Amino acid sequence: MTQATRHWDRLDNGGLTFTEIGFGTAPLGNLYRAISDDEADAILQAAWDGGVRYYDTAPLYGFGLSETRLNRFLRDKPRDEYVLSSKVGRYLVPATEETRDGHGKWFDVPARREVYDYSYDGVMRSLEASFERLGVDRIDILFAHDIDVPNQGSRANVNAKVDQLMAGGYHALERMRSEGVIEAFGAGVNEWEVCQQLAERGDYDLFLLAGRYTLLEQEALETFLPLCEARGIGIVTGGPYNSGILATGPKPGAYYNYELAPEEILDRVAAIQRVCEAHKVRMVDAAFRFPLLHPCTVSVIPGGQGREEMASNLQAAAADIPSALWDDLKSEGLMRQDAPT
Repeated sequence: MTQATRHWDRLDNGGLTFTEIGFGTAPLGNLYRAISDDEADAILQAAWDGGVRYYDTAPLYGFGLSETRLNRFLRDKPRDEYVLSSKVGRYLVPATEETRDGHGKWFDVPARREVYDYSYDGVMRSLEASFERLGVDRIDILFAHDIDVPNQGSRANVNAKVDQLMAGGYHALERMRSEGVIEAFGAGVNEWEVCQQLAERGDYDLFLLAGRYTLLEQEALETFLPLCEARGIGIVTGGPYNSGILATGPKPGAYYNYELAPEEILDRVAAIQRVCEAHKVRMVDAAFRFPLLHPCTVSVIPGGQGREEMASNLQAAAADIPSALWDDLKSEGLMRQDAPT
C-alpha cells in the first residue's frame, strides 16, 4: 500500500518527505501494558505494509526499549526509504527495578532512571546513546523532549529548561544540522505556548505538538500556527485522539490528556460524535484527518499498541471526510471558525 506524502523543505536543501500517517512508537516501549517482541514486530510490519514511512521514537519510550525494537525491525530496510526522528533532553542511567522510573506507566522495561539535561553535552550524550540503540547511521530529526508543565512541574521550571536549551543544546542541534548530521530539529512537547516561545528565540524547523491541535483543541491557531506558517515551520501532530477519547468516544473510563476525561470533555466529544454520525463518518477518521487540513502539518502520528489499532489508523488515513461535516461542527460551535477546512 502507498500512503499520501507531504514534502517539507524549509531550508531549501532537499528537505524530507513524510507520509501523512506516521508511527508514534511510545506503545512499543510498553506504555500502560507490556507487549512481546513478536507483537511489536507484527505492529511495525503492519505499519510498513500499510505504507507508513515516518517513525518517531525517544529514549524515554520504555527507557530505550522502543529504540531497540525499532533497531531490529528497521535493520533490513533501505535507509533512504523512511524518515526517522528521536528526542534529546534526557539521558538514561542504570537503576534497580525498585529505583527505576516509570512504575505504573512503563511495564517490563529496562531498569533505568531518566535525567533531564538540555545542555550541549547532554544533547550530544543523548544522541550518541540513541544511535547505539537504534543501530542506524542517520537520524533525520531531533526533537527536544518534554519542556512543558506536565513534565517539568511548573512554568518557572519550563522557563529554566528553555534557557538551558537555548544556552547549550540548541547550539549542538544547530551545529549538527549545519554539518548534515541531522536534517532538522525542533521540540516535541504537549504545549503550543512552549513551541512559540522556542520559535521566537531560535531557528527551529519542526515541532512535534502532542494533543494541542486536534478536533477538540484549536487554540494554537491564535498566534502559534500563523507564526509557523510565516516561517515555513512544519508540524508533526502527536496525540491526534487526545489520549484516546476521540477514538473510543465518550464512554466511561475514556482518557483525555493521559487522565480520565472530565464531564465537560465527555459532553463536547459526545456532541462532536453526533455530528460525525449524522454524516456517517467515524469520529476517529475525522480526528485523524483534521490536523492535515492545516498547511503546516507534515504528518499525524497516532500510536498503535496492537494490529487492530494500526488497522484503524490506516483506515483513518485513507478516509474521505465531507466538507459539510466541518461546516456543521463550526456552525454548532464545536470547532473554531478560523480552522482551515
